[in-house]
Amino acid sequence: MKHTRLEPMRPMTPIPLNLRGLKCPLPALRVRKALKGAEAGALFVVECTDPMAAIDIPNLMRETGDAIERSASEGDLLVFHIRKAAA
Repeated sequence: MKHTRLEPMRPMTPIPLNLRGLKCPLPALRVRKALKGAEAGALFVVECTDPMAAIDIPNLMRETGDAIERSASEGDLLVFHIRKAAA
């Protein structure tokens, strides 16, 4: 039997998605595309200025099964920390 040495878990570097200035439905579509090509556990930091993203991004996460770990707003800026779910 061949033994494989397991590497220690390393936290993934957050992947920035600057979606500032994009209007509905583009922020949600770009997030969907980024998540589709990502590994399970990938962390995205999404920045949006479209107020509809506050509705669209959480709805997208319910649809895809991925998770919003944290969200915040500062003025017109919305920031979402999104974790890609296991396949």
